[in-house]
Amino acid sequence: MQLYPANASESLEFEKIKTLLAEKCRSDAAKERVRALKFNSKIDFIERALLQASEFRSILQTGDYFPNDFTRNVEKELQLLAIEGATLSGQQLLFMKELALNIRNILTWFGNHKGLFPQIEALCEKITYEKEIASVVEAVIDEQGNVRDNASRDLMHIRTELAAKRQQLRKMFESILRKLGKQGYLADISEGFLNGRRTVAIHAEHKRIVKGILHGESDTSRTVFIEPEETIELNNEVFSLERSESREIRRILNDTTQMLSVYQPQLFSYYQLCGLYEFIRAKGLLAIDMNAFMPRLSNHPTVNLVKAYHPLLLLNNLKQQKPVIPTYVKLDPEQRILIISGPNAGGKTVTMKTVGLLQMMLQAGLLVPADPSSEMGIFRQIMIHIGDTQSIEHELSTYSAHLRDMKYFMDFANGKTLFFIDELGSGSDPNLGGAFAEAIVEELAAKHALGIITTHYLNLKVMAGKVKGIVNGAMMFDEEKLEPLYQLNIGKPGSSYTFAIAQRSGLSKKLIDRARQLTERNHFKLDKMLLQTEQQAQKLGNKEKELQKLIKENEDLKKEFQYLNDRERRQQEQEVLKLQNKIKKEELDYLREMERNFKQIIIDWKKSENKGEVIKNAENVLFKKRQIQMNQSAAKKADKSFELVGGDAKIGDLVRHKVNHQVGTLTEIREKSAVVQIGKMPFNVQLEDWVVVRKRTEPNAKKKK
Repeated sequence: MQLYPANASESLEFEKIKTLLAEKCRSDAAKERVRALKFNSKIDFIERALLQASEFRSILQTGDYFPNDFTRNVEKELQLLAIEGATLSGQQLLFMKELALNIRNILTWFGNHKGLFPQIEALCEKITYEKEIASVVEAVIDEQGNVRDNASRDLMHIRTELAAKRQQLRKMFESILRKLGKQGYLADISEGFLNGRRTVAIHAEHKRIVKGILHGESDTSRTVFIEPEETIELNNEVFSLERSESREIRRILNDTTQMLSVYQPQLFSYYQLCGLYEFIRAKGLLAIDMNAFMPRLSNHPTVNLVKAYHPLLLLNNLKQQKPVIPTYVKLDPEQRILIISGPNAGGKTVTMKTVGLLQMMLQAGLLVPADPSSEMGIFRQIMIHIGDTQSIEHELSTYSAHLRDMKYFMDFANGKTLFFIDELGSGSDPNLGGAFAEAIVEELAAKHALGIITTHYLNLKVMAGKVKGIVNGAMMFDEEKLEPLYQLNIGKPGSSYTFAIAQRSGLSKKLIDRARQLTERNHFKLDKMLLQTEQQAQKLGNKEKELQKLIKENEDLKKEFQYLNDRERRQQEQEVLKLQNKIKKEELDYLREMERNFKQIIIDWKKSENKGEVIKNAENVLFKKRQIQMNQSAAKKADKSFELVGGDAKIGDLVRHKVNHQVGTLTEIREKSAVVQIGKMPFNVQLEDWVVVRKRTEPNAKKKK
């Protein structure tokens, strides 16, 4: 992505975002990636970078531990590994082991979280852990970076002999110190080390008495340091063994370095991967601080920001516990250029910078502080003209520099350009500057570029109704409190609130009134009209909010009524079903009783000698059966004309007997009994034996015919 001018990222404060990002990095490798951060125009690259940051943001927020703890700078060590004959120290070799183990831990972590974070997992899909690296180092280097005693047989032998000689030397030296101490020759410090040799500290006046080698004297020349004659030979042996130890250690380190050198490419890829994960971690941490998310991406140049915030303003206000007003901005092929007007210090420039900075963050692969429902496209150019553009070096006035920038815009802007112009046409005669500004906006619209322009020119405010693709936006202002609201209202121009701000600044009423009289002339009436329109729009907006609230309450009541109505209907259906089940159960019980009676009649017929008695009993049973058949026939007839309702019976309801299915009208209800009128005759009945019914509707009546 190309930027104009060269300092565009500084003007939109992207460099401050990079500084905040670098502060989140723990390693030099990650900080180097921040310094090298560039803007990209390929949607695949941007999407991948955003998904990586979003996945790491999720890991950090869930509290899951990602084991990337290697933050050392080992570029020098890796370069040495690539040089034949180079030797790494024990500490440097230990760093290589730590780097390899760090990669092992990362690969193990992804093995336990398989498929949960596909984008950051894909970064290490070609990385393999080489366990030989740690094994080679661990065989000769301990956890403090020192060469182990058993790193070689020769080293083991040398160190064993050296320890014995040092012990022998220590005992001999202590004996000499006791002797010289009794003789009163020792100075206050008693001993020291000079030139790698152990010496005794003797008063200068006794230096000729103590036999040995003089190695030096104190600054005051009152004390001399002598290597006793008895220890010279033993000191020589210790010194010789120490040199042998150093040579053997260097040989071991050199051999180990050469063994690791074959893994230099792998170690270098390990180091790069650790730095990359640390860089992505920093992006996730910064996103959490500014509540940033990944918006929806579009292949086409577009900006649709929902609840967007300027990240630096947001972080500053959060520290001070001050509210931040979100921004809603939409730029697309139908609404390409947004002209923002309104009072000074009302947030026009901040709104414009918010859009520009968030676009830069997106195309640098950083999550943006906006609602995830926002949609952002990809641009190939960002052009800005913000602030004072005087150039002392090139002897350009503000307006000349302004025209120079506009020429660049006219020459190179296209449908994949996002531009920002602060106070278009300022620095010149208002009438001429306004004319040039209008011509510039028309040309940018013709080039299909997308952008935002802030202005006080009235002629630009009226362009939205004349030129396709241009829309007005107004920064809201509370005239009663004389305070800006820092809220963008799309679709109408804004007033500069010149008089309100003048009153706020303390200018005299006489001066303000005179200025008001002058504004009645010519085109200044338009600003007054805009002010009145904005005030009316604010009132209408408040009324609209109240109306929306009432509509929502009405919808809620409607839903609640529907719910209660449905519940009542379900209860009635359940009552009818229970009643039907009860009737069917009674009929089934009766049939079972009849079956038992018939079986008993057959048994009695076989056993009894009085057949007449048996026949009489059978007739009684058969009579009941005929009665049941009659009742069933009556039930079928009743079902054709009436349908069950169920529920509690009320006076005036049609009711039907559960057994003989006669239908009548309920005329009186007592405690458990009732009066039912069938035809013209009233009957005293038990209320529990009757059920509420109603006549069937017309379709069923036709079916009956």
